[in-house]
Amino acid sequence: MRNLTMLTDLYQLTMLQGYLKQGMQDRRAVFTMFFRHAPGLNYAIMAGNEQFLDYIENLHFGPEDIDYLRNLHLFDEDFLRYLKDFRFTGTIDIVPEGSFIFPGTPMVRVDAPLAQAQLIETALLTLLGHQSLIATKANRVVRSAEEDAVMEFGLRRAQGPDAGLYGARAAVIGGCDSTSNVLAGQTFGIKVAGTHAHSWVMSFESEVEAFRAYANCFPDNALLLVDTYDTLASGLPNAIKVFGEIRAKGGKPLGIRLDSGDLAYLSQEARKMLDEAGFPEVIICASNDLDETIIRDLKLQGARIDLWGVGTKLITSADRSAFGGVYKMNALETDGVLLPKLKRSDNPVKVTLPGHQELYRLYDQDGMAVADLITLSDEVIDEGEPLTIFDPQDTWKRMTLTRFTARKMLVPFVKDGVVVYEKPTLDQIRAHRKREEQTIWEQHLRLIFPTLFKVDWSHKLWKLRHDMLHDAQGRHI
Repeated sequence: MRNLTMLTDLYQLTMLQGYLKQGMQDRRAVFTMFFRHAPGLNYAIMAGNEQFLDYIENLHFGPEDIDYLRNLHLFDEDFLRYLKDFRFTGTIDIVPEGSFIFPGTPMVRVDAPLAQAQLIETALLTLLGHQSLIATKANRVVRSAEEDAVMEFGLRRAQGPDAGLYGARAAVIGGCDSTSNVLAGQTFGIKVAGTHAHSWVMSFESEVEAFRAYANCFPDNALLLVDTYDTLASGLPNAIKVFGEIRAKGGKPLGIRLDSGDLAYLSQEARKMLDEAGFPEVIICASNDLDETIIRDLKLQGARIDLWGVGTKLITSADRSAFGGVYKMNALETDGVLLPKLKRSDNPVKVTLPGHQELYRLYDQDGMAVADLITLSDEVIDEGEPLTIFDPQDTWKRMTLTRFTARKMLVPFVKDGVVVYEKPTLDQIRAHRKREEQTIWEQHLRLIFPTLFKVDWSHKLWKLRHDMLHDAQGRHI
């Protein structure tokens, strides 16, 4: 387990020294992490909790960290002594990995001494933001592939080893079946998959010799790359010839891979050739800078592809390079009382929600998610009584629920510095994601022109924010 305590922005540490000088470091503070709506992020898949928990468990400044900070000539010795005993003693509640989350809803709630709540911001945003981004991209890709399997194989194009390793983990949470990343397979127990490169074929005197040599090494796992020279005139006939040899020896040929050209046409022709040759069980894998849009279009064109290898555009989330997560203060202790805090802005989307908040997901009698409701934590939802929810901006848009259930989305993670979260296995996280997906209506998840999932606020929270916005100093009045 790595110590990532120094994985922070300098301004977190300068603020900590300032809090210490002002005697504010131990005042109780409440922060939440959430993400804002953006194209391609009408929903997200929660991921990265395990790595964030590892960070919290190992949060401390070692002697080498103190020495480095001292040599910056920014910090005084009182502050450096304070850091020597720094540990996280607060409380964190979090949405479980694999859950579907929506813009504006709290993903994480931190209730801790101010200095502690402040310091963890940067690591929280990067650890959860990156994996949630890749898990979401993977889910969009997998949904486009419908019932077909998707393999993540973007390691060589990832922005560094950590992005490749944890991106593979996130991709599996999002729905990918396997990865080419051997370290990810070893670290997380993910199924690994792959075949050979064009260089393998080019290393032999002929294409058929290359295929034969590979098949002899892996008679039950031979997936042959057929587009090195000519897919239909050379690659497919040679692959079929070798598949016949494998079968004659008792082996089971696996498939072919297309990595260039008109994938819709080539896959259709390949399917015909394989079926006519007596290999209907042989799968067709496709790759070549695929993403959810290209896969959707290929499906519409009638492509006969069984396995999609998606690399660069998945592992980098090519059309959306950052998650856009934010971490904002909602309340701060003053004279022994926890008071709500609110950030104003000329940009309405950047005005925050005040107070210690709770997040509920509301379900109809059939178990389908109707809306998310953000409330203040002291509010109680009575499932036996009708509940009216309304759009926070267009308040005339209202809905009254009479038969519903309400589920708290934030679960205990760390309590008074003690870990209370039982880490699920990756298989358990995937199963949770699949169950959750069945409760979200298709129109909220579709790629093009999705209907935005309702994220409403309780009347009490709405009024608190309204009153604070209309106070000259943004105070709780």
